Amino acid sequence: MKLVLIAMPDTAPIVVHEAAIHIPNLGIATIGAQIDKCHDVFIIDLVRKRNKVRRYLTEILLKLKPDLIGLSAMAWQYDTCVKIAKLIKTLLPQIKIVIGGYHATLMATEIARTSDAALFDFMVRGEGEEACRRLMNAIQGADRLEEIPSLSYKKNGRFIHNPRGELCDLSNLKLPIRDKRRLTWGYHIMNKKIEVIETSRGCTRGCNFCSIRRMYGRSFRTFPIKRVLADLDNIYYHKKTYHVFVTDDNMVLNPKRIIALCDAIIQRNYHKLVMMVQADCVSMAQNETMVQKMAQAGFKIVFLGIENISKKNLAVANKGNIVEASKTAIKHCHKYGMMIIGGLVLGFPDDDAETVKRNYEFFNEQDIDAAICQILTPYLKTGIRQNLLKAGLVSNHDDFKRYTGLWANVRTKHLSTEQLQYLVWYYRQTVLGWWNPSKLVQRDGKLWTGIWHYAMKPVLQYFHARQIRKHGWESLYRLEMERLAAINVFKDLEEF
Repeated sequence: MKLVLIAMPDTAPIVVHEAAIHIPNLGIATIGAQIDKCHDVFIIDLVRKRNKVRRYLTEILLKLKPDLIGLSAMAWQYDTCVKIAKLIKTLLPQIKIVIGGYHATLMATEIARTSDAALFDFMVRGEGEEACRRLMNAIQGADRLEEIPSLSYKKNGRFIHNPRGELCDLSNLKLPIRDKRRLTWGYHIMNKKIEVIETSRGCTRGCNFCSIRRMYGRSFRTFPIKRVLADLDNIYYHKKTYHVFVTDDNMVLNPKRIIALCDAIIQRNYHKLVMMVQADCVSMAQNETMVQKMAQAGFKIVFLGIENISKKNLAVANKGNIVEASKTAIKHCHKYGMMIIGGLVLGFPDDDAETVKRNYEFFNEQDIDAAICQILTPYLKTGIRQNLLKAGLVSNHDDFKRYTGLWANVRTKHLSTEQLQYLVWYYRQTVLGWWNPSKLVQRDGKLWTGIWHYAMKPVLQYFHARQIRKHGWESLYRLEMERLAAINVFKDLEEF
């Protein structure tokens, strides 16, 4: 039997242009690798086919004629997922479709009650490795649908939701698919090839704006160090790729393990390896030795969840007062030559124009290399969503396509949704300003930082200044919002 796993083409360009970074989907690559060898598996990441989604899928699916197609989608990708499911049913009416990922996990009951339910034959809630493996066998007659944990299946036209299964034993998972079964290629960050690994799953922190616990519970599991090294070997030696994004929710929760992992990586002596990781400020602030080891092992770029500098806002997010920890974590990372991408969340209930501006000023004061500035989003089934709904501050309840972090879906006590959207954009332009690559970034990317600094940036600044003089900031803002709104509109899918 044939299985095709598909990741959505939608992207959220919070840092740079949507064409600058295309990172492969690790979820479908890992799920596909667990399917029993008696089946053929192919994976398609549509982020590499954004300009020809319909044409590409039509060609490849009619050629492969799979028995089952798996679609993976976040909440903000679900609209596109439905359109692709309709396309598939038009091309191959008898095909079976399973949907998984965050949206199916969070909203399986709700999906089953809508007209969309007619498009999907199965849903997988939570981790998909074991459920998808057994589903393929069940379709072939070697397993029973009603006995597969975490699976939702149809009986007499209605969805039956089996109980959720236990979390995977990560030590048993095979390495992700990165061979010719991955039908899409060309993943990159700027002009560098990039791959993705994971060393752990889950997070035990209590942030109430995050939906990760709906996938894994409030747990933290680690892959064996031996398995992580085997994955790095595959990327480094076989894929000839030296930039690696570690997709862990919060890799640094166990500092002793990270030090042991870094020691093992250092012994491998990977030349020119550059790794990027997400980390919480408290762990990085309290463990300078760990930060030093990470830098020695090749962790060059760290995303720090600074979130906000307001103690009141941090309390609303259930983060605790981490401002001083953020400052210390920044110092540790800079001390050992690590580039910092700071995570900032704006739009908390008490935010006004001055607090938005002050957060950006803090980033400048701390010499943060780059910023991911998101607007507080009422993600489904999160604590913050319930609190915001109760306070009457959610302005967009169900247009999930705008739940990317780019868009204001809330208002504050002092700002309307439209004012919040504008001020987050305006102060980013006027306070953070044009990006100036740090010495570390220039050293590791002389070609593209040189092109940016001496060619692209001056030209863009010239036209930007001319447009402001002619039309003003608000006109420029409207044009940018129109451009961003069109990013995930795929014209060849619009009829569905």
